Amino acid sequence: MNERVQTAGYGYAVPAAQRNKVLRNTYWLLALSLLPTALGAWLGVATGITAGLGGGLGLIVFLGGAFGFMYAIEKTKNSAAGVPVLLAFTFFMGLMLSRIIGMVLGMSNGTSLIMTAAAGTAGVFFVMASLATVIKRDLTGLGKFLFVGALAIVIGAAINVFVGSTVGMLVISVMAIGVFSAFILYDVKRIIDGGETNYISATLGLYLSIFNVFQSLLALLGLTSGND
Repeated sequence: MNERVQTAGYGYAVPAAQRNKVLRNTYWLLALSLLPTALGAWLGVATGITAGLGGGLGLIVFLGGAFGFMYAIEKTKNSAAGVPVLLAFTFFMGLMLSRIIGMVLGMSNGTSLIMTAAAGTAGVFFVMASLATVIKRDLTGLGKFLFVGALAIVIGAAINVFVGSTVGMLVISVMAIGVFSAFILYDVKRIIDGGETNYISATLGLYLSIFNVFQSLLALLGLTSGND
């Protein structure tokens, strides 16, 4: 009956129990979403179904599929279809990820690089999520800067698909790790503060950040490993 609500300085009035429930459900769904991702990545590597998606074609398929799924998720997030659509999206993202995983597995230390990237991503998530629980400052204003950073990364990555610059890929990967790590902090903080009350939308945001951190770490490790 005396349930705490957050009001001071943030513009939200969400009961603490509801915020905790959203955060808990988000973490559970986020963990579940990794299973279709792993399945999609395995299937893509095993069948080579995405091997031919290079250059502009790969970019079109990836952006078209990703934005189509994200639109569908937002439309169904308040219905029973929301979770299945989200999981279908993560399977698609796993398929798209299989191309870089396949290339890295072709290196003599490929398995080690993938494990290192996975461990690094888990470490980034743990640190950022932990920081979000102790930072008292309102981070709402950070969202605009992160959005601009993410937009710059998408544009830069699209250009580099056609340019094929290794240095460009290194720069983009480093930027992506920084920006999407900050997005994890920002998104978890929004849930904790009551700014995000839908766990499907919350999961989507965190999943995209984790996906991009992992992919960028893997690309960075692959480019700098010195493997012949």
